[in-house]
Parts: sequence; C-alpha cells; structure tokens
Amino acid sequence: MIEKDFSDVFQALRMILNEAASQMQVKQDDPGLVYLIAPYPDIKGRELYFGGAQIKKNYVSFHLMPVYMHPELLDGISPQLLKRMQGKSCFNFTKVDETLFAELSQLTQQSLNWFKQNARTFEY
Repeated sequence: MIEKDFSDVFQALRMILNEAASQMQVKQDDPGLVYLIAPYPDIKGRELYFGGAQIKKNYVSFHLMPVYMHPELLDGISPQLLKRMQGKSCFNFTKVDETLFAELSQLTQQSLNWFKQNARTFEY
C-alpha cells in the first residue's frame, strides 16, 4: 500500500493558522498536528479551542471553531470552499489549492476577529 504524503497540504494550512497564532495560544505544534486555543478560558472556565490542522489517512483536516459558534461567518464563501466542508467547522483537503487556501485564510482572519470579540462570553 502506498502511503499518501500530505505534508505540503499540512504546512500550507499550518501557515494559515500561524497568521492567527500571535493572538492565540499554540497548544500543540507537532508534525502532522497543530492547534490553537484562546489565551483566556470560556465563560465556564474551560479551554477555548480556536482551530487546528491534522493529517489524517486520506486528507488533511482544518478545523475552525468560530464558524461552528457563529455560522454567519460562512455567508458568502465560495461553493468550492463549501464543498470542502465536512460537518459544521471542518474543511478537508488532499492537495494545495492556492485559491481556496487564500479564501480560507481570509475566513480564518474574519473568524479571529469575531472570536476575539465574542468567544469569551459565548455559551454552548
């Protein structure tokens, strides 16, 4: 069986998260797995997950919790990016797509802006 190498996809998605990392806390950054949490707890005192990327068997997943918390952030995203969604806050990729990654980067920045203003008091 041939193992798929998604390291280039992971690194590109990791770079998108790095744009938000200066305002979040990097909780884990290992080969094949990176995720960020807020530098403050949620309303109940728990860690507040922002997003992450992880190499899976057949794809690389990119999670963005603010789009779960506030689905209106997804208004206006392209059908191509929407097609990559699995569930309410996860996007899956098997190859680098500069156009989609640029859009995902913009969505991540919008999500970060919303998250900084609202996540601390969000109840879920």
